[in-house]
Parts: sequence; C-alpha cells; structure tokens
Amino acid sequence: MRVLVTGGAGFLGSHLCERLLERGDEVICLDNYFTGRKQNISHLRQHPYFEEVRHDVVDPFKYEVDQIFNLACPASPVHYQHNPIKTVKTSVMGAINSLGLAKRVNARIFQASTSEVYGDPTVHPQPESYRGNVNPIGPRACYDEGKRCAETLFFDYHRQNGVDIRVVRIFNTYGPRMLPNDGRVVSNFIVQALQGQDITIYGDGQQTRSFCYVDDLINGFLLLMNQDEITGPVNIGNPTEFTIRELAELVIELTNCNSKLIQQPLPADDPMQRKPIIDIAREKLGWEPTIQLKEGLTKTIAYFDKLLSQKS
Repeated sequence: MRVLVTGGAGFLGSHLCERLLERGDEVICLDNYFTGRKQNISHLRQHPYFEEVRHDVVDPFKYEVDQIFNLACPASPVHYQHNPIKTVKTSVMGAINSLGLAKRVNARIFQASTSEVYGDPTVHPQPESYRGNVNPIGPRACYDEGKRCAETLFFDYHRQNGVDIRVVRIFNTYGPRMLPNDGRVVSNFIVQALQGQDITIYGDGQQTRSFCYVDDLINGFLLLMNQDEITGPVNIGNPTEFTIRELAELVIELTNCNSKLIQQPLPADDPMQRKPIIDIAREKLGWEPTIQLKEGLTKTIAYFDKLLSQKS
C-alpha cells in the first residue's frame, strides 16, 4: 500500500514509518519539523519506498494514497503551549485537510488522539465511553480541546461522507527518539538523572500515570488500522499504574545516580490520575502491552545516554 504519515519525523511517527516500510509499504512522511527531527528518519532516507516531504498540515496537501495516519501535532506541554493557537490549528485544520484527502481518494484514515481528551478525570480508570473533564479555557486546552475537536471531525466525516476512519486514544508513551527537552515526565527524569541533576517532581508525586513503551503502541496502531470491525475510539496504553514518585525512584535505580527528589508546585489542570481500560483493544484487536516499565526504561535510558554523550 501507499501510506501517508503526517508528523512522520516525530517520536511516534518515525517508529510508525519504520514499521510500515518493514512490512513492504510505500511511505510518504509529511512533517514541518517543529517537533519532528530529521535524524529520526535519517536511516530511512535511502529506502526505495520512503519519501520525505516538508509540509505543514495546516495547509492543504494532495497525494494518491491508500491509508493516512494523522499524527501531526506537538504532544508535550512545553511544545504545545509554546504557540497554543498554532496547536489548535494543527489539530483542527490538520484533521480537516487529512479527512478531505481521505474522502477524495477513498483512503482509510487514522487519527492519533490522546488520553488528554479525558482531562482531569472524575472516572478512574478511564473507559472510551467516559466523556471527560476538560477545562476549555485553561493552559492545556489548546491540545485537549484541539484533539477533542479532531475526534468530532473524524466521526462527522464518517457519518456524513462515509469516510473510513480509525481513532486511537494514546496514553503516556515513551521510548527512544523522545526529545530530551520535551517536558514529558519520562524524558525529564532520565535526562536529569544522567546529567547528575536532582529530579523535579511536581506536587507530592502521588499523581499516577500508565506508561506504554513505543513498540507496544505501534503494534496497537497497526492492529486497529488493519481490521474492519471497529472504528474506535480505542484506548491504547498500559493499564499498569505508577505514581510519579515511583517512576522517579525507578529511574534513579536504573541509572545508578545519586539524584535527590525536588518538589515543585503542580501545574494548572495537571491530571491527578491516568489509567486506561483496554478491554476493547484486548477483545477486538487481540492487543495488550508486552514490555514492562523496567525493560522499556532500560532501553530508553540507553538511547538518552548515547544521545547526551554525542552532544557533550
């Protein structure tokens, strides 16, 4: 198949492009390199089935493809709050342009949505049926509401125009090719530990997250995209819950560093709990994560250790 991946040079997009090429697809990687990085896809450039295009999804684009994966959007608070209006435009206009293309060429289209659509949840753990608790005017709203609107567009295009959609809700994912400065908790802790700094915890560290290794997530993407029974939304994430303090202590253990834990005030609208119910993924896709946190962190630490040593 010919497959278009928007945001293809990003953390998740580059792993997806790699897997699509491995299975024999032609891949068009579309990215404006705001958070995507050319080095993420440098090893793919000589592949005869790989095409790299610099383009912003806010502007229309036209390709003859069989499938579209819409992953384009900054996904960490540091980056999506840098230019919140642009973040909303990327989510909404990117969805409109991607869906318009899918409608025109009759392509199946995949939306990378997020557990952030649940906001600071009042239901725990979170099933797909939960409608969320989101502050529409808060500092995180550009991302949360942008992704919620993108889901609305996907289902309206599906109902009104018969567009063949798949929607996934991603829970905290980590692994190689994360940006060292993206402000996400896993990369923050690993970089601080490797550089011998104290580890910053916001609040008391008792807020929880569920961490999914990137290889497991991409498996979930492909299983959802290549079945004909359900459109989604489907939660893809690891249902094993950890406190932020537990994560920090595990990073200290695995990096064998002497970092101390330093507490800072909790940011506005930061969710206190985040854990997916993955019954639909298990029953309909036969998917569940296989890589446990300790194994995944070990691989991610090795990546950052190499990256930081190259920069020093």
